[in-house]
Amino acid sequence: MRQPLIIGLGRSGSGLHVRALRTARAAAPDLWDGPIVAVDPRPGAGGPGADGVARTRTLDQARPLLTPDTTVAHVCTPPDTRPAVIADLAARGFRDLVVEKPLAADAAQLAAVERLREHHDLRITVVAPWPAGELARRLRRLIATGQHGRLLRIEAAQHKPRFQCSLRPGDGHPTAFEVEMPHSLGLVLDLAGPATVTGARLTDLRCGETVRPHMGSARIDLRHTSGVHTRIVSDLAAPVRERSVTLFLEHGTVVAHFPLAADDDHAQLITGERRDVFRDDALAAFMTRAYDRYATVAPHHPSWKSGFDLHADVVRLLDTAKTRCGAHRGEEEAPRAAV
Repeated sequence: MRQPLIIGLGRSGSGLHVRALRTARAAAPDLWDGPIVAVDPRPGAGGPGADGVARTRTLDQARPLLTPDTTVAHVCTPPDTRPAVIADLAARGFRDLVVEKPLAADAAQLAAVERLREHHDLRITVVAPWPAGELARRLRRLIATGQHGRLLRIEAAQHKPRFQCSLRPGDGHPTAFEVEMPHSLGLVLDLAGPATVTGARLTDLRCGETVRPHMGSARIDLRHTSGVHTRIVSDLAAPVRERSVTLFLEHGTVVAHFPLAADDDHAQLITGERRDVFRDDALAAFMTRAYDRYATVAPHHPSWKSGFDLHADVVRLLDTAKTRCGAHRGEEEAPRAAV
């Protein structure tokens, strides 16, 4: 049986991972054991969402509470910290990792993570709740059965206002490509297969006289080897939230609306005149599947590499898109006054 270790009690660590782990264990009590242990050097990190979590400030403080061989370490720090955090965990004997999306901030950091994975025989699972949920399962079934003909095009939209986090110094996200897009990009690769970038666009985030370069909106256009075309758009200055994927098929259009927040886990699927509404806590389903795999799938099984490779492709596609937009990261660009 595994025990969770959370690295970073920010929004993803405290607000998402801790909640999803508790929900998953409520449905499957033998999924994981012991207390959730967390590492975050900030005083009071995690807030009320981390109540009941064994909080520590360093990995050295957390180590006596854990056995590395039976621990699943959740890396919930910003994308540009991935290699350093994973190297620190590997050096202390932790081999099973759940890493927040995206897997790395760019191709260079991805190469560093790949070297760590191979050198330390790490089993890395990248957080990808959308493909794990019921809504994605229904989309795959619609495509596989061919009841509406061949899949021709996909359009995905992930919009939400994100001013407070984006304008905070040291946000850790170099561009808008890294915030929401990894969710939908992983899903469209799952639905339509490998792809190449055919277009990309990036804008700045503006609030009054303050500008955060590259953190406004993002767009990526893809051509899949299957012949399907995809466009993904994400606006972090949008006045409303939206998480939708539209499939354009030969004989109809299907619109999937993913849950918008943890306080309401209902999804909607619209096919023609029919609207289906159902519960879909995809992150809890993802955690259940991840912990089951760590308990039952051998360390060197090919599925570990294939799962990793898909999310490595996500990073490479995003890196290509940033290059096209002239936003290939060096140092993260801090907010500045508008000129």
